[in-house]
Amino acid sequence: MRLVTEDEAGRLDDQQFAQWLAGRAGEALTALRDRQGFADPKALKDAGDRASHELMTAALARWRPADAVLSEEEADSRRAWADGERAPRHDADRVWIIDPLDGTREFSEAGRDDWAVHVALWQRSAAPDGALVAGAVGMPARTTVDGDQLILGTGCPTPKAVEGPIRIAVSRSRPPAFVGELVELLGAQAVPMGSAGVKVCAVVTGEVDAYVHAGGQYEWDSAAPVAVALGAGMHASRIDGSPLRYNRADPRLPDLLVCRPELADQLLDAIARTGVEMPASAVTDTPGGAFG
Repeated sequence: MRLVTEDEAGRLDDQQFAQWLAGRAGEALTALRDRQGFADPKALKDAGDRASHELMTAALARWRPADAVLSEEEADSRRAWADGERAPRHDADRVWIIDPLDGTREFSEAGRDDWAVHVALWQRSAAPDGALVAGAVGMPARTTVDGDQLILGTGCPTPKAVEGPIRIAVSRSRPPAFVGELVELLGAQAVPMGSAGVKVCAVVTGEVDAYVHAGGQYEWDSAAPVAVALGAGMHASRIDGSPLRYNRADPRLPDLLVCRPELADQLLDAIARTGVEMPASAVTDTPGGAFG
């Protein structure tokens, strides 16, 4: 996408806007990282979360003022659910689900490029249960052949299959216990990396064949990556094969499988054979859904 000025952003369609916003936040995070350095990792994490959240919510308030927002860094999103209140997003037709900085650990470590920015749009009227209708994952520390920061949208081509063992992206710091058994059952290869968004995008780009997670996540961890993956023709579901649903009252969405479509049945069967227990589902009184 060509360089878009701040004043031109309001004329972009939703998918273009998602990619533009991910790029703007990525630029700010890269500049902050360069300016602040890595001497105090916690301070860098906190500053990155705060700066990206403020930039993104300000842009959404300016260019999409009628839409609701669910953000990892928005305390009210968690408080309303915990207190049993009905957050405004529950009645909204359009909800932007954002993670201003996915992979804070990696962001705060020099030399690491596996961190990301997530931007997704969920729309109630797009499907009977609502659907993700736009999504972008920015990976600011990675670049395209033109030297621009890498941003994946929903129009990525499906990568060609690669012969050999199934390659499964896993957390480099907190891999779920059952994944080791899954890798053994399948004769697969575990590929450690940081950031949920980076792991899903590795499936989209063909770096790996699958990403399996059951260690606890929230909607903002997966919404944008799932939109990108489904747009590329990938399979995305919970680990029992049931649909991923978004804009729920409880934003916890604790497990995820994203993989090449031809591997879905094999992976779901192997996951079931590990005996892993399905994590508690999010509360189901507010509709949500996957990419439409």
